[in-house]
This record gives sequence, C-alpha cells and structure tokens, in this order.
Amino acid sequence: MENQKQQIIKTAGEMFFRLGIRSVSIDDICRELGMSKKTFYVYFAGKDELVAQLLQSNIDCMAVKLRELLELHDFRKLVKTLLRRQQAEKNDVRRVPQLVYDLKKYYPKQFAEFQKNTFRVQKEYLQAYLEQGLHDGYVRSDLDIELTAVLLAKIHSDAIRDFEQIEAHGITMHQLSHTAMDIFVRGVLSEEGMKLYES
Repeated sequence: MENQKQQIIKTAGEMFFRLGIRSVSIDDICRELGMSKKTFYVYFAGKDELVAQLLQSNIDCMAVKLRELLELHDFRKLVKTLLRRQQAEKNDVRRVPQLVYDLKKYYPKQFAEFQKNTFRVQKEYLQAYLEQGLHDGYVRSDLDIELTAVLLAKIHSDAIRDFEQIEAHGITMHQLSHTAMDIFVRGVLSEEGMKLYES
C-alpha cells in the first residue's frame, strides 16, 4: 500500500516538474500510472493533499541527503561532495520556475509551509556543517555559526520565492546558487579552508 502511495507521489512530482502543477490533473496522473481515480482517492483526498505530501516528501529527501553529508564527519569530503552535486545540478532542465509559480499562485498555503520547513531543515544542517568545519580547522574561529546558517538558508529561501525578479535580470537559479555558494564559502573559511576550496 505504502509503495503505491509513493509511486503516485513520484509520478506526480515528475509530471509537475515537467509540465507545471496547474496543467496536470488527477486524471492525467492516474492515466500515467494506469490506475483508477478510486485507487488514487484511497491515498489522497484530492490534489491539494497530494501537493502538500509531495512537498513534504521533497523536504524529507533533502534532509536525508544533508544528513548523509554530515555523516561523512570530514569537512574536506563534505565540501568536495557539495561542489560535485552543484555541478551535476547545472544540467537539470526541470521547470522549477513554472513549478514555483504554480505553487505561489494556486497553492499558497502549501508553499508557505514548504518554505518554512525547508528553511528549518537547511538552517539545522548548515549549522552542523559549519560546526564540523570549525572542528576540523577549515572554518573561521570567530564566525557566528548560527547567524551564518540562518543567513544562507534565508538567501536560498528568498531566491526560490522571488525567482521572477532573478530571472528578469537574465540570471538562472543555478547561476545564483553557484555565486551565492562561492561568496558564502569564501566568507566562512579559514586560511586552511581556502587552500582546500581553491584546490
């Protein structure tokens, strides 16, 4: 039963990313899965609930990836893995702006909850990463770690919410993410950390 529910969430997510949320109906999702609407309603009261659970699933997935990085217990490996993932995301052509636009316009309650929870998770793990870096000698000892984690999580949250303003200047989300990460990393690293980053 749980596997079928997760399959609905996964398929709906792929369709939403590709086509936008508004243009994908429950009928479309059921047709894609070869499933009856009756089966769909066993798991979800409607599209609103599906969107909410999809967003929570994305947060849970993000938390797992962030925790995996933290479990490296090695700031060198953590930085290298982050940079490698960021490079891989450069070629991600999913329609994230369309998805965010639909969320803001048609699902504002779910989007607000998603932003709140994303901020909380990112702040928690960024703070843990910085503490690991401080322990390993790669992060500045005079850094206010909690404030820095709040700042970066806030930048990311605002960038997603205000993507229209960003794209109006001819800047992609990837470019913004890459530049913000570069500025952030250079601002928090110690001299030893900068040697690691630049290598």
